[in-house]
Amino acid sequence: MKIERNLDIKTALEKKSLFLFGPRQTGKTTLIKNQLSQYFFIQLLDATLQRRFIEDPSLLLRMIPEKTKYVIIDEIQKVPALLDIVHLLIEEKKIHFLLTGSSARKLKKSGVNLLGGRARTKRLYPLTYNELKHHFDLEKIINFGSLPSIYFSDEPFEDLKSYVSEYLIQEIAAEGITRNLPAFSRFLTVAALSNGQIINYTQIGSDAGVKRGTVQNYYEILEDTLIGTRLPAWRKSKTRKNIEADKFYLFDPGVVNALCERKYVSLKTTDAGFLFETFILNELKAWNEYNNKGVTLSYWKSTSNFEVDFIIDDYFAIEVKAKNNVNERDMKGLRAILEEKSIKKAVCIYLGDETLVFDEIIAYPYKIFLDHLWSNNI
Repeated sequence: MKIERNLDIKTALEKKSLFLFGPRQTGKTTLIKNQLSQYFFIQLLDATLQRRFIEDPSLLLRMIPEKTKYVIIDEIQKVPALLDIVHLLIEEKKIHFLLTGSSARKLKKSGVNLLGGRARTKRLYPLTYNELKHHFDLEKIINFGSLPSIYFSDEPFEDLKSYVSEYLIQEIAAEGITRNLPAFSRFLTVAALSNGQIINYTQIGSDAGVKRGTVQNYYEILEDTLIGTRLPAWRKSKTRKNIEADKFYLFDPGVVNALCERKYVSLKTTDAGFLFETFILNELKAWNEYNNKGVTLSYWKSTSNFEVDFIIDDYFAIEVKAKNNVNERDMKGLRAILEEKSIKKAVCIYLGDETLVFDEIIAYPYKIFLDHLWSNNI
């Protein structure tokens, strides 16, 4: 199934060298084949080639044909020493490089040359509403996520289980990120069960059987391997005291379910609420990335329990409800944050079919909101 992605990597690469990061199976290699098939390509998943580069990174100088303008190196974290040669070729030959990977952790932790501003960074997300178009199915995404190979699979549940196992083995064990794989595996389950909630390091450590400091390190691993993201608290409330702890969301609802060993989630359950939030957050993050918006995303919760799911740039508040009907009670968090005056626009996203108006708050059916979002009309 060929899906046209919203990330225009070709235009970006023509301007400057790029790092392209994204979790495994988000479709980085397919994106390259569809947009950059004519460019010189090096695949570091090839074990023989990888070993040759480890032994002699300067091999890259001899391998690239003369007058080559663009070079793609897939899975650059496999041989970080190549970045010194890449740096040299950018400076001396003016070659533009696309360097892809499923983790930035090995690069950052090894202190290697990250090209000192000579390359921009892009991120690829799972398939979005706007990319799937008529293939979009919310119930399917809530249950199985939108990684391309899983979304279109005949056996998505089995493929998700394999994906989680592959992540543990390849990203964690093979890279030597943590020596205690059983403890990390327990933590992953607890983190998935806490998806979309405020991080309580002490409680999660107790549930996973590890120390609080270890939990903090494990969350860093999830971020560095692109499996999850922190959502910071909005701290600019003037009339109410804020809760300042971060929330944490995994990058895909299907991965959440696989880690929790759920086979099916009804849209009517509490679990579906957090999964729907995860879906909307990932749409916001992909829209922000692919359109170069540069906005900041956060959430707000007061100590008096007023809460808003997402805030865009201190300006736009979004509440997400996995409900077919919403009423005035569902707007209390948005009303509270509008009283802070800095927020200029407030919307509720829900599962129903009609756009509703509650004074200055608009409740949108999620599809209408996403149509507005991807049309840059919010």
